Amino acid sequence: MGLVTIFNLYLQTKKSKLYLTTFNLKFSFMDTFLIVLAGILVVTGLVGCIFPKLPGTPLCYLGIILLHYSSIAEFSINFFIRWGIFVIAVQGLDYLIPTWGKRKFGGSTKGVWGSLIGMLAGLYFGTYGIISGAIIGAFIGELFAGKESNEAIHHAFSSFLFFILGTISQLIVAGGLLYYYIDEIRYVL
Repeated sequence: MGLVTIFNLYLQTKKSKLYLTTFNLKFSFMDTFLIVLAGILVVTGLVGCIFPKLPGTPLCYLGIILLHYSSIAEFSINFFIRWGIFVIAVQGLDYLIPTWGKRKFGGSTKGVWGSLIGMLAGLYFGTYGIISGAIIGAFIGELFAGKESNEAIHHAFSSFLFFILGTISQLIVAGGLLYYYIDEIRYVL
């Protein structure tokens, strides 16, 4: 009863159309579908910023494009051009930074994957677990790549650093797009 009473949300069916009525605003089924799908894409994009196989920022950008086609949001062409450039730049940097770092400091792909796996394993232990798990994972990955232990420690720190730089740059852009999503739908909620 609580959330429904607070926001006075209710669903009603009229002539084979589903309307979501909130504060005397009416949305068609397609608007509701686009808002929900855009939200799913933005959240999936945030998750994709951490997992390297998902295109994080392009999914967030696609979510904002879908939100634009609903009746609650309207973005300018300049907005789409500006954020499109940010998304392309961050995607490019996400591939260039680790490659440049591996070439500059001699790291390996196994070190980057070890850093990701260690970070995920360290999620249970909080912030310190994430950081130490990522470094330990990168170290183990570098050992699997055939490096000596002293060399592996150096490469583990460099793999971890460049993985974090790429992730943070994606999270900044995805966070900006999430802000615009929430800003546009806050009156609906």
